[in-house]
Amino acid sequence: MTVLTQPEAGTAPGARRSALLITGKSGAGLSTALKGLEDLGYEAVDNLPLALLRPLLMPGQNHLDRPLAVGIDSRTRGFSADALLAEVEAAREHGDVDVRLVFITCDFEILLRRYTETRRRHPLAVDRPVADGIRAETVLLKSIQDAADLLIDTSLLTMHDLRRLLAGHFALGGTRELLVSVMSFAFARGVPREADLVFDVRFLTNPHWDPDLRPLTGLDARVQRAVEDDPDFTPFFGALTGLLRPLLPRYTEEGKSYLTVAVGCSGGRHRSVFIAERLAQWMRSLGTRVGVTHRELPQGG
Repeated sequence: MTVLTQPEAGTAPGARRSALLITGKSGAGLSTALKGLEDLGYEAVDNLPLALLRPLLMPGQNHLDRPLAVGIDSRTRGFSADALLAEVEAAREHGDVDVRLVFITCDFEILLRRYTETRRRHPLAVDRPVADGIRAETVLLKSIQDAADLLIDTSLLTMHDLRRLLAGHFALGGTRELLVSVMSFAFARGVPREADLVFDVRFLTNPHWDPDLRPLTGLDARVQRAVEDDPDFTPFFGALTGLLRPLLPRYTEEGKSYLTVAVGCSGGRHRSVFIAERLAQWMRSLGTRVGVTHRELPQGG
């Protein structure tokens, strides 16, 4: 799903108010998301009783002059999926508020591990096993997840990754310029779920099989030369840039503010790292704002 507009740095008189409703599965990172948005300049409100949502969103009902980020989840007083969706629809029908629903999710096994490691109780399973609460909440939130404007899966994301995604989608300032995140990854650890476009470079010569290159990464010039020497590299990279060149301005025209391009190989250390770096360099030459991350490298890089 895409976000069609970006919020302004403030709410000018007569302007539409911007509000993000942050919801999702307990333990998936809702608090981290809300804190990240607060750091971006949003007025953050957590665990707001559902009955107070509409008064908070309506113009003239408060003195807030910043875009809102409101955390609402299964702990919220009066919470139900139908009630939350009804409030969202009512706010949108009013016409003076731009409400977007952001859903934070995570895989069952990872949520279970997080609860086990922290020894926290699940809000829907106070006297039952955590797994029961996770399953019950998944069912409870299904219709909200389906209606979300943006779905973020934190299963393989660090706290830094989540904040980066939120900043990409919701940074204040009013610009409609596209921000691209190019990332490398290992297919063995799964395809990044935040990726909009995924490219597989496992067909290129693998430096892993060279004992001298194996300890290095795609950031090293020797690895880069080894990949470039593959006769298929040049036609592949030309085809890749040829595909992306007309797409980038079209994404901007459609109002997309953030695009994640993922490049994967077997181990996520050599070929994908080099291609991601080269691709980001090419995009910068076009004047595109680009960030690069390497999921499998320490500290991203």
